[in-house]
Amino acid sequence: MNSMVKRRQSLITFGVNALAWLLSLILLAPLLLILFNSFKTSKEASAMALSLTANPQWSNYSVVIEKGKLGTTFFNSLLYSVSSVLLCTLLSTMAAYVMSRNRRKLHNFLYLFIVLGIAMPINFVTLMRVMQVTKLMNKKIGIILLYTATQIPFNVFLIHSFVGKIPVEIDEAAVIDGAPATGLFIQIVLPLMKPVLVTVMVLTFLNTWNEFVMPLYFLDSSTKWPMTLAVYNFFGMYFKDWNLVCADIVMTSAPVVLVYLLGQKYIVAGMTAGAVKG
Repeated sequence: MNSMVKRRQSLITFGVNALAWLLSLILLAPLLLILFNSFKTSKEASAMALSLTANPQWSNYSVVIEKGKLGTTFFNSLLYSVSSVLLCTLLSTMAAYVMSRNRRKLHNFLYLFIVLGIAMPINFVTLMRVMQVTKLMNKKIGIILLYTATQIPFNVFLIHSFVGKIPVEIDEAAVIDGAPATGLFIQIVLPLMKPVLVTVMVLTFLNTWNEFVMPLYFLDSSTKWPMTLAVYNFFGMYFKDWNLVCADIVMTSAPVVLVYLLGQKYIVAGMTAGAVKG
């Protein structure tokens, strides 16, 4: 009887693993297709076949960097994403900590008001008018502030839930020992929030790096475009040269993949802790 149960469990485990491998291969197929075609000639890439080429065309990447102006757009994307990550993480952490530790009606209202931003759609007509009035149209600081504002609601929700699991007694003990408010927050609370902070930083970076609509609406100058708009513009000029388009996509996606791989071990811990208690 026990052997039958073990055999059944082994078959179920094998089936689940096989299904997971199958789904992974299906999801990886488009990525491999883009990667393989980025090393082919224009004629070979037009077939869009999932196969390696005998003569890799490494020059495709140098052509893309030169004609697609990826150097400028890369530093623009890096500026927008890193600035948004730092500003959003700082503001979200301070706001979530204060609202989590003070369970008064005002703080609960403010928390719910901010978190509603997760579900509320963006009104681009009103936002366009606000940007014009504040003279932030076509400015780098304007797009950074927009990225920050759109990412704050979810980050506050995630950090607020995580802070709620940190015992209040730690704060009380630090205050009794004479720790100031800033010292309590920076030296004691922040180190305990490392998993959720890394999660917030990685997710914010991924979301801002991949953002397409906001730069398209609020940045008129091509010299201020991020890499996502560079891909869009490059595709419009070289839509017949799929090898160059694929190389452009690979170079645009590489920083996102690298950041995710570096921070993936913290993401599950941060997301799980934030989803348990709200």
